Amino acid sequence: MFGHSFYFGSIRKYIILFGTLFNDIMIERVDQNTGDVLKRIKVPLSYGPKDRYLVRLKENPDLLRQINQILPRMAFEIKSVTYDADRKLNTVGRNKFVIENEGNSIKAQYNPVPYNLDIQLSVLARNADDATRIIEQILPFFKPEWTTTINLIPEMGIKMDIPVVLKSVRYEDTYEGSFTDRYAIVWDLEFTLKGYFYGPISEPGIIKEVDVNFYNMTTSQKIEEIIITPGLTANGEPTSNAALSIPQDDIQANSNYGYIVDFITNVEDL
Repeated sequence: MFGHSFYFGSIRKYIILFGTLFNDIMIERVDQNTGDVLKRIKVPLSYGPKDRYLVRLKENPDLLRQINQILPRMAFEIKSVTYDADRKLNTVGRNKFVIENEGNSIKAQYNPVPYNLDIQLSVLARNADDATRIIEQILPFFKPEWTTTINLIPEMGIKMDIPVVLKSVRYEDTYEGSFTDRYAIVWDLEFTLKGYFYGPISEPGIIKEVDVNFYNMTTSQKIEEIIITPGLTANGEPTSNAALSIPQDDIQANSNYGYIVDFITNVEDL
């Protein structure tokens, strides 16, 4: 598209990031009389709409005989992706990365474009106690956001802090048949993941000399010339003295170099 072919797996990384936040939730089944823990259950988490599991429960009654193997569980899915103008960055800004073992070659990538991913997390349970045990392990960590660092573009060494914001919590008690025939309790948590999407990586040339000429507008005669080159001593120290600098071809893009500025005045037009 647009003459470029690239893929960084950003959406997949955002899905993994979100899922990782909730993939280790445990609940306990407790004896109502003694308070002793009878069983610890790890709540399964999957990517997909909650309706798939509700339909499965409704259309296959035999599953109700093994309901503890199905519920409780959690499911999440991306509901929408929208542009976030409030986080827009300078469109001409670029990130640069020196290619390893190639000090005179760099990679460059324009600033990313901000997008919000609206994600719904659904908690499905057979009874209210299981559902609230899960919800109470989630809510305290979102005030209203939780920020996680993600290695978004390894090729450029770009790591981003990605906020996940809890927007709303809804409760639903579903029934099948009569009022007393409950078959699922559902909590829906709406999140916004504030992500970024990057464009293609390029390998631009490195500018090691800037030559600026000034001319007389009337006579078109060149009256001044300014030449700027990098300066680096043999000990790796920045310098503005050309006599102390190593050749500019030996200065790498990631070196801590100084600037050598030469002013040439009263030069003739060539």
